[in-house]
Amino acid sequence: EQTADGASAWRSAFIKMPYQRDALARRSMIAETFETACTWDQFETLHAAITHAAQDAINRVCGSGLITCRFTHVYPDGPAPYYGIYAPGRWGSLVAQWDEIKAAVSEAIIANGGTITHHHAVGRDHRPGYDQQRPDIFAQAFRAAKQSLDPNGVLNPGVLLECR
Repeated sequence: EQTADGASAWRSAFIKMPYQRDALARRSMIAETFETACTWDQFETLHAAITHAAQDAINRVCGSGLITCRFTHVYPDGPAPYYGIYAPGRWGSLVAQWDEIKAAVSEAIIANGGTITHHHAVGRDHRPGYDQQRPDIFAQAFRAAKQSLDPNGVLNPGVLLECR
């Protein structure tokens, strides 16, 4: 009984998080999540690098804050750690503060062998890391397919490939 209630509470909180994030932003709070994946032998080093980079960036741009971590997916080869960032922001500077924290974390992920994203998708936020991790041969094949199937560049221009 208690487990079912706990699972329901977690599911409810997870579904409500985007709305809570927006409500917190209206109160000058930065609340964001990001995730990665790695092999088990990389996890300790990657986790230490991410938490250090995140906490350093939070302290530098916000003064204080915290970072949390949990596993959303676990595979025989390794985990997919999911991080939460919570920090007081400055009204009018929230996006710049978020961007600096996001850049620091992304750099730590790339430099320490994690994927730029596990299940959040690439999109514009992860594009710089995606460009570093994507093989050139895949970019060439994708560009050719996009040119054939979307010659006018209507579908997500500039998201996964530069606009031409």
